[in-house]
Amino acid sequence: MANPLVAFTLIKRLQSEWLNVVYSDEAMENAQALRSGYEEEEAGLPKLEDLQGAAKGLMRLQDVYALQVGSLVRGRFQRATDGSPIDIYRPTVSIPLSGDDCFLVGKVAYEQEDYYHSVQWLEESVRLFRGSGREWSPENEGTLEDALDHLAFSHFKTGNVSYALSLSQELLHHDPLNGRVLQNVEKYEKLLVESPASAIRGGGLRRPNSTYLRTRNMYEKLCQTQGSQPTHYENPRLFCDYFTNGSPGLLLQPIRREVLSLQPYVVLYHSFITDTEAEDIKLLAQPGLRRSVVAAGEKQATAEYRISKSAWLKGSTRSIIGQLDQRISMLTGLNVQPPYGEYLQVVNYGIGGHYEPHFDHATSASSPLFKLKTGNRLATFMIYLSPVEAGGSTAFIHANFSVPVVKNAAIFWWNLHRNGQGDGDTLHAGCPVLVGDKWVANKWIHEHGQEFQRRCSLNPEE
Repeated sequence: MANPLVAFTLIKRLQSEWLNVVYSDEAMENAQALRSGYEEEEAGLPKLEDLQGAAKGLMRLQDVYALQVGSLVRGRFQRATDGSPIDIYRPTVSIPLSGDDCFLVGKVAYEQEDYYHSVQWLEESVRLFRGSGREWSPENEGTLEDALDHLAFSHFKTGNVSYALSLSQELLHHDPLNGRVLQNVEKYEKLLVESPASAIRGGGLRRPNSTYLRTRNMYEKLCQTQGSQPTHYENPRLFCDYFTNGSPGLLLQPIRREVLSLQPYVVLYHSFITDTEAEDIKLLAQPGLRRSVVAAGEKQATAEYRISKSAWLKGSTRSIIGQLDQRISMLTGLNVQPPYGEYLQVVNYGIGGHYEPHFDHATSASSPLFKLKTGNRLATFMIYLSPVEAGGSTAFIHANFSVPVVKNAAIFWWNLHRNGQGDGDTLHAGCPVLVGDKWVANKWIHEHGQEFQRRCSLNPEE
């Protein structure tokens, strides 16, 4: 299930294919028992939103990691380098996608008017449907005719009228009485007569721009390295040590500290928690997991640039959450108890789960963060609760480095300068999870309560 192609096909079987089987003519025998059994399980099965989200996740992985669609369809994770495909991850089990699988992904893109992706996925769908000898299964939602129909219009929208006409004529061969397609053929032929240049114009297949993401190229470059930049570590001022922070609780067992960056100041604490603690936190969070939200003015809302599920955990001083708070306080020297530190947020990233470049601190006076009345988010302490086989790095965009997921480690950075202004160099992102199941726990620490822990500087610019 760590493989996103396997996860996608399972979600599809449980959402659309199983539904088709239950309500098909083939299920008439013992139909009542079958349907009542399905209805008992229905609430826990994936919804249409989950299936569409999984399809979008595959397209996101395709884009961010520059994966070839043809390779994905064969169950491989490959990128074209100097004209030849290179494996960026080799799964132990390769799961090929069917023509119907590809049709569903292409249809999701088509319905968003994203013809860049719909063309690529529907081309594969048509190829696979043609190669299957027009065999049809009751589990399928799409057919060759459906794929040809959507692909023809996608090519028309990207400017390739000649190919749109060819595909429409092939569709008419299978469905000669389709009035809408007959009208399309007439329109395409007229366009080709009036503007012959449109027959060979194929430059319309361009990836959609992101209205939100202005640092996409750097973000994707950092994600594709799936780890730290070699040149970043040529800085002789970066170091590793055994760290106690002058705390009696760490004297007998110092923690391994790795200073990743000085501006912004980012450190990685290795082996911050144990396997047992990580599993306990995930179990505590699972019942409360909900789709993650982002600040939208004074409110909060879901957004395509943040795809994950999260839960907030409260805890007493004796609980595992309280113990983590004490450990964080010893390492950082900060007051992390609510309301000066937010409750622990546990986040799970599924297929293609990501969080595009953002700041943890509020950048607007109307942010809902200020409703806590404890100032802005001074610092972030993020714990990696699970390993990830590929992808999922934390990328610092302006600082030009990324940190791979290190199981049971924790990463810490300051969001604000000493003068209280936001540090623009902390712009960071959670890269999409290519293969695996990524769990993290966030502890955000606010300004108030830290007056004697992190004093202001005499330099107002610092």
